[in-house]
Order: sequence, then structure tokens, then C-alpha cells
Amino acid sequence: MTDLVATTSLSACQRRVFLRQREFRTVNTRWMRLFLGAALAVGLATGTRGAELSAAGATGADVSQILNRENAELKIELKPVDLVDDMAYLRRVSVDLIGRIPSHEEIQEYMAWAPGERRSKIVDKLMSDPRFVDRWTTFFADMLRLRSNSPGGAAALAFVHQALQDEMPYDELAKRFISANGKAGAVPEVAYVLGDNADPMALAGATAQIFMGLRISCAQCHDHPFDKWTRQDFYGFAAYFGKTRRYENDFTNTVYTQEVNASSVLWPPQGDAPDSERKPVDPKFLVGLIEASATPDFIARLDGKRQTEAELAEAALAATEKADSIDDLLLDAADTALKASKGRGKSAFDIAAEAKKDREAIDLNAAMSKASESRTALADLIASPRNRYFARSFVNRVWADLVGRGFVEPIDDFSDSNTPTHPQTLDFLANEFVATGFQFKPLIKMVVTSEPYQRGQAVGLPELDQEELRAAFLAAPARRMLSEVMYDSIITAGHLFDYKHPKGANMKTVTDRIRVAVPREGEELAAVPQDLAATAGQGAAMKRQMAGQPQMRGPGYNLESGIELDFDAVLKKAKEEATEAVQVEKMAVKSAEELEAERMLTDTSNRRRFRYVYKTVERTFDDNPMFGSSFRMASPANPEHFIRIFGQTDRTQVGVTRDHAPSMRQALMMLNGKMTHEASRVGPFEPMHKLLSGKEPQLDQAIELAYLEILTRKPQDEEVELARSIVDEGESVLEGMADLRWVLLNSNEFRYLP
Repeated sequence: MTDLVATTSLSACQRRVFLRQREFRTVNTRWMRLFLGAALAVGLATGTRGAELSAAGATGADVSQILNRENAELKIELKPVDLVDDMAYLRRVSVDLIGRIPSHEEIQEYMAWAPGERRSKIVDKLMSDPRFVDRWTTFFADMLRLRSNSPGGAAALAFVHQALQDEMPYDELAKRFISANGKAGAVPEVAYVLGDNADPMALAGATAQIFMGLRISCAQCHDHPFDKWTRQDFYGFAAYFGKTRRYENDFTNTVYTQEVNASSVLWPPQGDAPDSERKPVDPKFLVGLIEASATPDFIARLDGKRQTEAELAEAALAATEKADSIDDLLLDAADTALKASKGRGKSAFDIAAEAKKDREAIDLNAAMSKASESRTALADLIASPRNRYFARSFVNRVWADLVGRGFVEPIDDFSDSNTPTHPQTLDFLANEFVATGFQFKPLIKMVVTSEPYQRGQAVGLPELDQEELRAAFLAAPARRMLSEVMYDSIITAGHLFDYKHPKGANMKTVTDRIRVAVPREGEELAAVPQDLAATAGQGAAMKRQMAGQPQMRGPGYNLESGIELDFDAVLKKAKEEATEAVQVEKMAVKSAEELEAERMLTDTSNRRRFRYVYKTVERTFDDNPMFGSSFRMASPANPEHFIRIFGQTDRTQVGVTRDHAPSMRQALMMLNGKMTHEASRVGPFEPMHKLLSGKEPQLDQAIELAYLEILTRKPQDEEVELARSIVDEGESVLEGMADLRWVLLNSNEFRYLP
């Protein structure tokens, strides 16, 4: 009964953690219960549901009221643009929250709701959709410059994904990335430091700009010419990273960070004084915090909220102590069984020994991954609720992402000479963000339910008036879909998340010209064991070539597919690595057979035995494509890939934002790309096929469905007439509908938000 009472007073996320703890308690090991008790305390501090944190009741209407008041003070006399209609709002909020346009079924559900509650209900629904986490993982990956092809990058992406799923507060997330140490992959957060090779100078500039919106990198070489930052300011901030070192073990392919005693950040800078006179710099924070003697309302609310969470955690942990006597009995029984089975091999009751082994492994890895003291101090300062730059810079990023422009532009350039356009609105959002425990979802909801987010675009006015309206957030700027959003929206509109043709309906034969390795006259091919060739990293293609077999390939280089990451599997692997004993300095010795296989595959003298001939081969395959979500792809994508062509950056440089300028390559990829072509075709498994395949095709209904699925609106009368003519010109009604859908997918209306 005590457990039931304890869990009913907790949030949904807290109950999950608590019940998981109670489940593990049956393993009958005291150390595991204590370990999970600590995890529960962390979970309560980081996983509280966003909806429950909005107790203060701040809403989008409050944001609108404050912004309108500021506009009145600025004497903005232009009439604001009306709010978009319900269908346009559905499309806009679906694109922004879950990264794709709504499906026909979702449109029908939305329109069936009462008009007065549609917008609020759809926001709640979309924020609980699993795709919400996928879409916003990309936002954080861009912000933190996480790359799946860098050391620990894939694990870091999976960690952010899990953190958003568990609703970890942003301050906790930021602290972990700034302070983490350890092995790449096993400690996912360390990817942030490794992304700049643990270079204190690079990390100083990136950290100030990413987490506080302060551009100080210019002060690395000289006092900032346009801002207040001096060279000594920069070196003092860089000193927080001065004791962190990047190490790489060539034998185990392990990359990791550790702390050393001596800082590499010295003053005066190199070249300005003899090395004997250069001394380690003491860390110095860049900005002042709100005085400890002052407790603004938003900090008082945060303190009260976290105090309540701590009390709930303590009560929940106290409830578990009632099981102590049961656990003690079980442990005693296990000890008795072990003594009785002595000499008969390992007992099935050898639980205590296994627990001890696992605990020791965890302790060893924890010692290796001990967080940096100086970077932990820095993380506490940066993520403090008393640091106004931390919350304001993040809120500005989110607002710009959703509304189309920030209160401060560029979004990561806060300075005395670049002040916010609407400081009261920015402060209100930042204060509410802090007061709700740095929770992400309440912030998102405040923005997308506000009037500035819901306004339409200024059309038909002089350009200066349009710009004034956009600057005052009285009109929406034109926003093109993110590249990942466009990719997934094409798939959604074309029903390509699943097969839409039956097996064998699209058989194709292609001719390939391939290169085949053959032995020279009088010589034989060296025999290479296939398993060892694979071990040496050559793969199936190399094995076939070494055996004189044709090297097959797919139907051309696909610029629209990618490697999909399984975030759960990546995190599972990271956790497994984190619980192993420290192996960084352990040499991984290869067997003689493996070394010989590598030598044979890389030896240039062995390569000279081959000559190559070209052969023409035909092959047949079922061209029935199905696409996955771009938000689950390894990222950044290949430079030639669809999502890179449409603006995804390589995430190597801080402050580089996505370029949404149109280009000829983008147009060609949409006009001629396989994904657009397949999305246009009408498959037998689609609802539209039934409208067009009967004796009397229901053409008008099919045209309406095409507009709803692609543009999230019904066609106007003149558009129906034009659509009929396009369909009639096709070789068949299905081919004509494919032409119409291709036209709609290539329209500006599809690419840009309403």
C-alpha cells in the first residue's frame, strides 16, 4: 500500500522510474537497489513531465499580450496580418513539431474536433508523438554540432534523443555536455569536447557562443574590435578547458578525454613573452550573475519546484526501505546456498558474486570518466538560473526556429551593440523557461500558441512595410521547410514510408559494365580466407574481387537514401561499454591469421598479380522503394545527399546556420530525383488508387485528395479545372495523376510554410 501511495503522487515519468526500481528490487541484491535509488533521484530531477511544470499558467496569450504592448511602445502603426486558418496552422505546426506535413487521416481527425479547441489539442497531440523527439534531436544536433561520423558522435545523438524522450531539463543537458570526460561512445556527452579535439581555445569560443550567445572567438588573437571582450577575458574563459586532454589508443581505436594537473592555457600568449615567464591562467567567467542576495520570482518558483521534487524523491526512496528485511532474507538464503554448493561448480544462486563484479566494473569506469572539476564549475556557472545569457540565448534560438527570426539576430550574437528588438517578451519567455525547470515542451507550447507564430505572411504591401511587420512579429516571414522536413514530407505525401506496390510489380532489368580481377598468365590468384578478409575490413566487394568474381552494385548512386541510426541500439552499446572494466590502455593483439590476411590484402606485390577486364552483365531487380525518416539517418549526410543539398551543414563550424537559398541543384533534384518520381506514382496500396481504378474514376475526389495530401488544403475551382486538364493529358488516368502530383510537389507552396 505504501508503494501505491508513493507512486500516485508522482508524475507519469517519475512513476515509470519508481516502478522500474521496484521491478529491479526483485533481483535480490542490495547494491542494485541503492544504485537505482540514486537513479531515481536523478530521474525525478530531470524527467518531470512538461505539462505538469506549467503550473504558473503562462500561455501563448501572455506572450502575445507582452509583445503587443512592446509594439505599442515602439509606435508600430501598421495593421497586423491576420492569423492563418485552421488548415494552414495544422500544416505549419506539424512541420515544426514532428518534422513532416500531416497525413490525410490526421487532417480528418483535426477537422473533426471543435473549432475552438483544435489548435490546443493538436499541439498536445504532436508533442506526445514519437516524431517530436526525432525532429528536435536534429535541432540540438545542429546547435551542438554533433556528427555521427566523429568519435562518439552517434552515441551523443542517441543520448540527446533519449534525453528529449525523458524530458531532461535543458540545464542538466548542457551541464553534461560541458563537463563530461571519458571514452567516446561509452560516455556519449564527451562527443562535444572531442568535436573540437579538446582544444581549449576552440572550446572556449564555441561554448560561449552556443550556450550564452556570446561571440568571443575574435578575442583569441586580439582585443575584440567591436565588443567589450579582451584577450585576457578569452584566455580566462579558455582556462576552464585547459586541463582536459584528448587521447587516442591506436591498438584499440579508442578515443577518450582525461584531466591532467597542468593547464595548457598560459599567459602571456605564446610569442608575447619568453616561455619561462608564461604562467597558467586562472579560470575566469565572462559575465556577472544575479546576486545571491536577490531572488527574483522566476528563481523562487524554480527553487520551490525543485524542492518539491526532492521531497517526492525522498519519500519514494523511503518507501523502498520497507523491503529491506525481505532483501536481507533473500541475500542470506543466497549465501547459504553458495556455501552448500561449494565444490560443485558455479551455483545458480551466485548472485552476490555477480553483483560485486558488475559493481566493480562500474566503479572502475566511473573513475576513468570522472567529470572535469574546472569544467563542472564552468557548467554550473553557465547553466545557472542566475545567468541571464543562458536562458535568453536558448529561448532566442527556439523562437527563431519556430517563428522565422529571433529577438536577436544573428541568434548567437548577444552584445551591447546588438540588443533584442523586444527585450520584455524575450525576458518573459526566458523567465518562464527557468521557472518551469528549464523544460522544453512548455516553452514550445508557449511559442506555437502565441499570435506571432500563428500570423500569416504580409502580401501585397510595399517591401519596407512588410519588413517592418516582420521585425515587429506582426507578420510571418517566408520559411522554407528544413531539408529533413522536406524529405519526410515528400515521403508522407507519396506514401513511401511503406511499400505501395505489390511484390514483383516493378521488375526492372539494368545493364552494368563492371571490372573483374583475373590472374595474369602463368599465375594463380592468392587464396584469401573470406572470413579473414572480412576481418581485415575489406567487405564483400573486395572478397568477390579477390576471388575473380564480378563486383555487383546497386542501380546507380542514390542521392536520397542514407544509413539509418538505431538510437536504442546505439545507447545500449554505449551502456555496455560503460559497465566494462577500463580497457583504454589494453593492447588488442591480432591473431597471426588476421595479420596475414591484412598483409595479403594490402601488399602491393600481391596486387600486381592481377589484371582487370571489363564485362557487361544484366541483372533484374524489383524496383519497389520504401524510404525511412531522414531524422534517423546518420548525420551530417554525404555532401551530395538530398538533405545536404537543401541546407544541412557539415556541423564543423560554430555559428554556421542552414542556407535556405534556392539553387539549380535543388531544382534538378526535385524535378528529376527518384524520391519525387516515386512519390508522384500512384500505387495500388494507396487510397487514391481506389478512386482512379474503377470503371468510372472519381477524378474530382482524387484531385481533392492530392491537394490535401500534398498541400494540406482543398483546391479552388479553377485549380480543379487545371488539374483535370493535366490528368487528361496523361497516357492513362494513373499516369495523369502522377503528373499532377509531380507538379504539386515541385511547387513553391509545397516547399514553403503557409
